[in-house]
Amino acid sequence: QVRLVESGGGWVQPGESLRLSCKTSGIVFSINAMGWYRQAPGKQRELVAVMPSGGSTNYADSIKDRFTISRDNAKNTVYLQMNSLKPEDTGVYYCNADLRVRGSPSRTYWGQGTQVTVSS
Repeated sequence: QVRLVESGGGWVQPGESLRLSCKTSGIVFSINAMGWYRQAPGKQRELVAVMPSGGSTNYADSIKDRFTISRDNAKNTVYLQMNSLKPEDTGVYYCNADLRVRGSPSRTYWGQGTQVTVSS
């Protein structure tokens, strides 16, 4: 069974940084893309960044030049480096992966979410 396990959330003051990690556990045959979404209180879940395998990375306009997504393919892990955090970045951050396990078609998996709070 495949699971996405996130870590690295917490509370920071405006202008500070956090690094989120998301590791895929279980036997994965292939990964098409990994990324991050977030959901602020009272709002819909939105894309933050996605990194396809062999494709161009896509970032939300609101976080460009502040956040960086990266992957360690050997570890099936995706990271989100968040710099110059703002109060409007507060929310639950979810890891997302489009992947395939042996014998099954590709499907989307979600992590359990990690809380990020930016406040003075």
